[in-house]
Amino acid sequence: MDVEVITEGPDASDELRSLQAWLGDVQELRGRVSDRERPPEPGTLGPALDALLVTVGPGGAATALAAAVIAWLRTRRGEVRIKVTLPGRRSLELTAKGVSGLDAESLRRQVADVAGTLAPERTSPENGEREPAAGPERRELP
Repeated sequence: MDVEVITEGPDASDELRSLQAWLGDVQELRGRVSDRERPPEPGTLGPALDALLVTVGPGGAATALAAAVIAWLRTRRGEVRIKVTLPGRRSLELTAKGVSGLDAESLRRQVADVAGTLAPERTSPENGEREPAAGPERRELP
């Protein structure tokens, strides 16, 4: 399953490039991150980074992505907003303002919540039907 990651704001492309570099250093995500560019605006040079596409599936990629995004958010200054869109157009918004002060337990809970939301669909043991992974549709980090 591919998830789409975008940032919002005047420095959105720069923030995405920073996140892309960060994710490239995560072993579990190597080869799973690609970029999507849009044509250049009139009067500018080259295309702008529009989104990152991350393939997650069995094997812990969802947890690795959640942990990496939260760790990256902790390095950002000011308000940074990330939107992760899953197949079926379900989305998760992460905002980070002052997350550097979170304690270890709060960070573990945040990673677990986000990873649960990003986890691929699973098959229900009762009826064999596919069901989305449990988790909130929107998560705002303190």
